[in-house]
Amino acid sequence: MKKYLVIVIAAVMIVSLFACKSVGQLQDSPENTPQTADSTPPAETGSTSAPGATDTPPGTTSTAQPDTGASPVPPPFTFTPENMPVIDGSTATIPLIEAVYSVLLGIPRSEAAQMVNTTGTDNAYDNLLWGDAEILLVYSPSPYTLERAKDNGIEMEMAPIGRDGLVFLINKINPVVSLTPEQLVSIYSGQTRNWKDAGGEDIEIKAFQRPYRSGSQTMMDALVMKGTPMAETEEEYVIGEMGGLIDAVALFDNAQSAIGYNVYYFVSRMEMNENVRMLEIGGIEPSVMSISDGSYPFVMDFYAVIRKDTPEDSPARVLFNWIQSTDGQNLVKHEGYAANW
Repeated sequence: MKKYLVIVIAAVMIVSLFACKSVGQLQDSPENTPQTADSTPPAETGSTSAPGATDTPPGTTSTAQPDTGASPVPPPFTFTPENMPVIDGSTATIPLIEAVYSVLLGIPRSEAAQMVNTTGTDNAYDNLLWGDAEILLVYSPSPYTLERAKDNGIEMEMAPIGRDGLVFLINKINPVVSLTPEQLVSIYSGQTRNWKDAGGEDIEIKAFQRPYRSGSQTMMDALVMKGTPMAETEEEYVIGEMGGLIDAVALFDNAQSAIGYNVYYFVSRMEMNENVRMLEIGGIEPSVMSISDGSYPFVMDFYAVIRKDTPEDSPARVLFNWIQSTDGQNLVKHEGYAANW
């Protein structure tokens, strides 16, 4: 009897031992381990940017992975500081040139800005013609520049990459809101000399101009004057720098008299002055939209330009082709320029 009792007790102990072991394994399994309030989940993969990485435009790979949406992507060509072509251009294309350096070299925007060395529309074309620049992002050349290129047997390739408008600036204390193209021709040819004849007060008009061969003067001649000679004026009313013209209208002693012209992008994005405002032309306000769709009357393309003899496999031509591509055009739009389509 004692023998059977010992066997039964031993069997019960063995069953209990296995039951306890199974429960322990169940409690120790990962899927059954409860999460505590301070548990940290596994880090997610695929992070696309570093915190605060706002110094670099879309497409830059130095501090973040490229954006996969409509952001500009560099071409399948490795640009380096050593093979990067020399870029020159107009004052109003400085932000675009900065962005190109940033995207193609994969460097922060602040670093790219240090690489920009533009000389202005007129000088930039000279630098391309004589070999001191390899590609331009620039406004239209003057007839004089085109004639010089022809005389020296140099052909240029020009591809439109964006659009800008010629805008007219007055001091904010001038009550005039809108002028017609005909009124502007009359003012700048010297026929209209008083604001009362253009919807304003009885005050003499002081019309500031830009130098011959400047980008905005080329636009003025082609879009507004169209062959009508501009009135001769004192040297002090011909302003060499784009920012200087804005300052002249803003700070002129007899401010209500002043009028001048400049390109929309520069005025609206680079150096707007609170004492200056842009006129409507024929009742149409200049804006990115009205310039893009051509409803604003004074609109002209700007260009990527290379010499026609630039080799097909050169970095300059690679850049020239890329800036015309979807990715290049995304960069143009990203920088706030009006589209040319």
